[in-house]
Amino acid sequence: MLINVENASFSYGDNLIFENASFTVNEGERVGLIGANGEGKTTLIKLICGGLDADCGSVTRKNGATIGYLEQNGGYTSGNTVYAEMLEVFKDDFAAVERLEELALKLAETSPESAEYKRVSARIESLEKYIASRDCYNAEVKIKTVLNGVGFADSYDRIIDTLSGGEKTRLKLARLLLESPDMLILDEPTNHLDIATLYWLEEYLASFKGAILVVSHDRYFLDRVVLRVLEIENKKLVSFAGNYSKYKVLKAERNARMLKDYEAQREERAKLQDYVDRNIVRATTAKSAQSRVKQLEKMEILEKPYIPPKPPVYRFNYDMQPYETVIDIDGLNLGIGGKRLISAGQLKIRRGEKVALVGENGTGKSTLLKAIVKGGNPQITVGRHVKPAYYDQEGANLDGKNTVIAELWERHVGLTQTEVRSALARCGLFEEDMQKPVCALSGGERAKLGLCVLECERGNFLIMDEPTNHLDLPARESLERALKEFDGTLLFVSHDRYFLNAVAGRVVEIADGKLNRYDCGYESYGEAKRKQREEIAQKREEEKFEKRQAERENSYRSKKERAQDARKKELLKHTENKICELEERESELNLMLADGEIAADYLRVNGILEELNAIKLQLDALYKEYETMI
Repeated sequence: MLINVENASFSYGDNLIFENASFTVNEGERVGLIGANGEGKTTLIKLICGGLDADCGSVTRKNGATIGYLEQNGGYTSGNTVYAEMLEVFKDDFAAVERLEELALKLAETSPESAEYKRVSARIESLEKYIASRDCYNAEVKIKTVLNGVGFADSYDRIIDTLSGGEKTRLKLARLLLESPDMLILDEPTNHLDIATLYWLEEYLASFKGAILVVSHDRYFLDRVVLRVLEIENKKLVSFAGNYSKYKVLKAERNARMLKDYEAQREERAKLQDYVDRNIVRATTAKSAQSRVKQLEKMEILEKPYIPPKPPVYRFNYDMQPYETVIDIDGLNLGIGGKRLISAGQLKIRRGEKVALVGENGTGKSTLLKAIVKGGNPQITVGRHVKPAYYDQEGANLDGKNTVIAELWERHVGLTQTEVRSALARCGLFEEDMQKPVCALSGGERAKLGLCVLECERGNFLIMDEPTNHLDLPARESLERALKEFDGTLLFVSHDRYFLNAVAGRVVEIADGKLNRYDCGYESYGEAKRKQREEIAQKREEEKFEKRQAERENSYRSKKERAQDARKKELLKHTENKICELEERESELNLMLADGEIAADYLRVNGILEELNAIKLQLDALYKEYETMI
């Protein structure tokens, strides 16, 4: 057991977040934590990590257990380079290797007969065990593997303070993976990862030896990583065995069973009460009626099953149908900060198409969307009657000083207050949210406001940058439905593979400065990329094989030469064995000299010393012979 939470409750003032939460996380277990925005997932994590104390109940952590916690936007400040910061993780390992080398030199200069020799030897043995257990010699390999995996292959020398917020979060993730704690707690780890990095992280976590507790709205990620799901709903925590897909089935079955039991009991109680009401006053039936009263009193009343609030409902409509070609990109050259992102890019999007724009972080996806929205680029032609409407993943187009209701109303002054409030409520922002300043909104609330603003733009060409970020699972599913029903044109960037698969009809990939077009959905695109990776890997293996063959041919020697080498190896092995035998005998004799009883026998001591001198002469000769062989 690593973590045990028993009947824990927590409130912020009068606001109860959850109550009587109980669960255990065992060593090596993979657990997903889900729930709608605001249900208390992050609060529960802080209780586990010790950042908060439960109002009642207990949270127990295994003594000595290490916990690594990645917050949603958890980066750090440092003047170090990326690589230097990761080296800090292994400073004790590097120190151990360095100390071992120092002790080895010291041992070579120490008399084997001395007590110091034994002390140094024992210390060397202890260090060697530590180095083996920590795999210290591969520390730099581990660093490069993880840094390359999370997207820092070309950024070893970058100063951490110059990284973006998303890059700092990825770097914090890299450090946690290298620290390899007993338990990893990851709060939305996929938010700042491109698809290639997502696959890498899933594979890495599959081999991670510690326990994992992950909060995520990425359904594919949950399916591949977790084997148990904890859900916070209606201030209660319920555990489900299996991954996310299994959870969906089990929850539906549980809800159906609870509703059936509730309805059956309600029907039974109604019948009993009806009988009592009709018969309690009759002398002939009063006794039986009283019996039913006792039945009712003893019956444990089942609570009505919780019905979660309806998820947001999004509706995207437009007023004017555009011409056939919505956007035509011809020979596009696009860069930022002196870095060329796209060269001679070609892309045409037709009316009604739903196009996903994919690629690794930093390849220019968001930059391309902004270039289309901004306009003015002669290499980007927008078709006639096309009305673009843009969703920014960071909500930079929202005025943080405005209230929620003012932000929408000021943009659409023709709407009545009732219409504005109705639109916001339908998108998941209710009466208590209306007067909140935009800057005080959570990520999920900000995303819902951004989508509501997008709706009211009534664009026939929606351009969306990571629209599912910060949305809980019900909101994501609602957005998926709305975009699938939308008969206008859609160009979007997303790292949510489930969302991509559900919505995209065509995929455009930015890679190596090119716009590579795939006239298929995301699943087929993924299969094509998988085959491509397999072909590349096979080609590399073939090249390695050819190289090894060439090396063998170049190093071919005569049978006589190879026989001589074999003889030399045999002699070398024989010499090594002889040296080991003499050294063992030398140690035995030294131990005998240390025995008080033997030391009192002059003749015996003299014989031991003579044998030791003879061994020393033999060893000196063998050492010289050995040096000529190697």
